[in-house]
Amino acid sequence: MVSWILSRVIELLFGMLYPAYASYKAVKAKNIREYVRWMMYWIVFALFMATETFTDLLISWFPFYYEVKMAFVIWLLSPYTRGASLLYRRFVHPTLSRKEKDIDAFLIRARERGYQTVLRFGKRGLNLAATAAVQAATKTPQLSAGASPVGSDPFSPHPMDTTRSPLSWCLIPDIPISLGATSGCALSL
Repeated sequence: MVSWILSRVIELLFGMLYPAYASYKAVKAKNIREYVRWMMYWIVFALFMATETFTDLLISWFPFYYEVKMAFVIWLLSPYTRGASLLYRRFVHPTLSRKEKDIDAFLIRARERGYQTVLRFGKRGLNLAATAAVQAATKTPQLSAGASPVGSDPFSPHPMDTTRSPLSWCLIPDIPISLGATSGCALSL
């Protein structure tokens, strides 16, 4: 437990906050060399964080797991070892260069499919909401002669009142509503 807390503190301070401030300083000073160094660091650190999500679930029980993670973050950051630059130049950059066209094509397809999916579900959601609103608006409470609705206020239905639709409480009582079609509606965008 102590190792987990300490590794989170190390990741936060040395893995994120210090590099974020150093990146800010590099951008502010317009130092291209430092800017490139920190960009390489952030790319490698992002891959580390993505990998860590799975390794925390699968092998966090391994002895000294959190200690190894802390040492790795310090190694990535250290100006003496330049671990992030080493990993970026040896592994990340060559891999991304080889797969760049495939990754770009995948991202374009995913963006298009995502947009189409959002539109499709949005249309369905609006159609369902419109249909429910029309159906609720066309239903009026059916009371027998001389009966009064549950509760004294017709605008606040009693929770145990099952004779009224869930949306019928928003209707103004004693005013008939005519919308033409009572079977629902279809909204098209």
